[in-house]
Amino acid sequence: MNQTAHFDLNLLRVFHAVHNARNVRRAAELLGLSQPAVSHSLTRLRLALKDPLFVRTAGGVAPTAKAEHFARFVEAALKTIDLALVETGRFDPARSERRYVMHMSDLGEGEFLPGLMEELDREAPKVRVEAIQLAGEAVLGAMEQGRIDLAVGYLPHLSGVHHQSLLLDRYVVLARRDHPAGEGMRTRKGLGKLDFVLVKSHAEPARSLLQLGLDNRIRLTVPHFAVLPEILARSDLVAIVPSRPGRRFAQQFGLQIAEPPLGLPPLEVGLHWYWRMHEDPGHRWMRELLSRLYGEPQAGRRRGALAR
Repeated sequence: MNQTAHFDLNLLRVFHAVHNARNVRRAAELLGLSQPAVSHSLTRLRLALKDPLFVRTAGGVAPTAKAEHFARFVEAALKTIDLALVETGRFDPARSERRYVMHMSDLGEGEFLPGLMEELDREAPKVRVEAIQLAGEAVLGAMEQGRIDLAVGYLPHLSGVHHQSLLLDRYVVLARRDHPAGEGMRTRKGLGKLDFVLVKSHAEPARSLLQLGLDNRIRLTVPHFAVLPEILARSDLVAIVPSRPGRRFAQQFGLQIAEPPLGLPPLEVGLHWYWRMHEDPGHRWMRELLSRLYGEPQAGRRRGALAR
């Protein structure tokens, strides 16, 4: 049964405004409606959803658990409608004020955002980008709910979405330039004498150390890569990292790269998006821009394919 057949979709705009403002009066001002009109709309929505939706607080109102859940779908629906009205059939990057939300790791931010923003300054000066980092298991749900437009990076376990390869990378060992291990860092035997920094936001290095029997050599664990280069530059610790950001860190912080046998396959970095966005002109433009800036021919297989 079509649940929207007898549902007033205008109530969604009212709900969205109140949810964002957390105040009925401010929501009414934003919508250009009277406060009683907003209150009446909320009453109708409460009856339809069989939930209070908002409860009074000292500064206004707070959403119930059901309202918080409903809000994610409302935001996605309104965003889809707005895009359909503005960009149906064509997309003009020079005039667009579209906002793209992208999941990427802190490594991905350093790899992709500088060049992307430089290009947007030239081609789409009003386009906005928000980069967020989600837990791996939360990415698919965020796509389904419309909270993110793209996931950029190495996401081998993400399935049921469209996928386009950008580039292939490999793992290397990163250390300070005058590290006392010298050439020993380039051998399997030498790895057993090193102490490691493990970055928890990237799972593959931990898997490699476990397979090599070196998990007992992890001396420091950190959540993200941001502090890693300075730690390596000021200690005898080493880290397993993808080679592309590794080269950037080496140049900026006086580090060196070694390529011992780590037992890890190449990592495929790509774009991932939900089926609803596949034919959207503005979304397609952003995918093509990222592919033009960062795509490598050898990674071009499976472009636009549905990842299983």
